[in-house]
Amino acid sequence: MDLKNKTILITGGASGIGLEATKQFLAIGAKVIITGRNQAKLDAAKKAYPALTVIQSDAGSEAETKALFTKVQALGGIDILYNNAAVLIPPSNLGIANEKHIEGAAYEIQVNYLGVIRLNNIFMDMLQSKKEAAIINTTSILSQAPSLIEATYSSSKTALAFYTISLREHLKIIGSNVKIFELIPPLVATEMTADRDDKKISPQEMVKGLINGLQKNNYTIRVGDAKLFNLINRFLPKFAFKIINPAKSHQLLKK
Repeated sequence: MDLKNKTILITGGASGIGLEATKQFLAIGAKVIITGRNQAKLDAAKKAYPALTVIQSDAGSEAETKALFTKVQALGGIDILYNNAAVLIPPSNLGIANEKHIEGAAYEIQVNYLGVIRLNNIFMDMLQSKKEAAIINTTSILSQAPSLIEATYSSSKTALAFYTISLREHLKIIGSNVKIFELIPPLVATEMTADRDDKKISPQEMVKGLINGLQKNNYTIRVGDAKLFNLINRFLPKFAFKIINPAKSHQLLKK
């Protein structure tokens, strides 16, 4: 896929992977629009990259998604929708019997799964009007082996992975020109994972792998250790489960 001169909308683009993607997409000649909930972070991103367009929007809000579409349409539309935004509720708030469990779980599903479907649906006609267009859905290795301390996050990414496959095949059947990519990252060094001491890759490496996959039309893009983990999970699923859930993580479940 040729990314130069494409207009890309990145949800959750004001920090972490989204901000790094902004930097690298701009560097190869793409036009970038980012969204996020934090206006201060959006302003900082705009200051760092003046060519960037920023729009405050919550990926989990139906009303804000509709408002976002109207603003993007007024700007001339997009060629690529990169669903990067996601939320992860801290394990301490998600105990099985914890009163906040259902509240946190609902929020994760709303943003990580339903929010993606809502965005895809509202932008689909716009994307299909383009000569070459794409949707990038970010799942996780946790869609292959669940994390005991991040059960609903894992579930939301599993749901998204199956939805992505279904959407891709559906669009093929109707002859759509919209390409559907699934990005499967390993653990990435961001604010969300700052308290984790597991092996991580940098956002720079993650986005470099994403762009390489897009340019080669690899519809399932596994970056870093996600490639090896896929093989381990296929042939040694019990071992893969232990990789995701080492003995030290069990202590969090007892708290």
